[in-house]
Amino acid sequence: MIEIVTPGLYTTVQDLGRFGHRATGVPVSGAMDSEAALLANSLLGNLKDEAVLEIVLVGPTLKFHQNTAIAIAGVPFEVTLNDIVINTNRSISIKKNDVLHLGRAKKGMICYLAVAGGIQTPKVLNSRSFYANITKEATLKKGAMLPIKEDVIITKDERPSVKERNFDSNYLEVYPGPEYSSLTIFEQQGLLEQRFIISSQSNRMAYILESGLTLSAEEIFTAPVQPGTVQLTPSGKILVLMRDAQVTGGYARIFQLTEQCINLLAQKRGGEAVGFKVTCSPS
Repeated sequence: MIEIVTPGLYTTVQDLGRFGHRATGVPVSGAMDSEAALLANSLLGNLKDEAVLEIVLVGPTLKFHQNTAIAIAGVPFEVTLNDIVINTNRSISIKKNDVLHLGRAKKGMICYLAVAGGIQTPKVLNSRSFYANITKEATLKKGAMLPIKEDVIITKDERPSVKERNFDSNYLEVYPGPEYSSLTIFEQQGLLEQRFIISSQSNRMAYILESGLTLSAEEIFTAPVQPGTVQLTPSGKILVLMRDAQVTGGYARIFQLTEQCINLLAQKRGGEAVGFKVTCSPS
């Protein structure tokens, strides 16, 4: 078991998502930065869809009630094990009663903590990903106990080769969305030339992008949307739907982010600037 001594700012259990239930209005959810979650699991030899802790900006303090192994991946955080600073992006042996503390993110937003064999919280609709009104909890609270597998093989503290990621890139690669062609050439050009500021009100449902650009799009009949869909509202607000987004929407779908750039945007803080870069021409 893992005890949540302090929960941090926003710590949840996530896997790669809850698929096959969009027809009943259930969001996909899952890790905001799926690449980092996959890396954390791979460092332990876990299956790729094992549940991990998603840790945002300020991390938790954890007490381990059994031997295991962990790996932490994503943007760099301040991390100590029994008050000793440790490096991340590698497997780390854990002994019973060890205390792990994750402080603040040094840059970016999110890191992932994987445990050998995965976190064994209950599956709901074939996923362990937290989501309000679907799972019992929306975030982890102080005193929560997380079940993990017994009798795992403890890996050696060796640092494998880890590909460096460019978290500093400010360009989001997109495909033209269904309503992109309804915009004027001037509006299309403005979208690609403008830098947008990420609102501090952004969350797991959507990132809000702000700018001085004056444009808008008429509402559409309710249509399917998914994580990475970029919507333009009649008032000119730009919404980038993220992992907890609804499954349908009535705003113009002007772009669709690539999976890689959903991960990149998830690591951006409020106040940072981003721009769009179309990866192919509209058909």
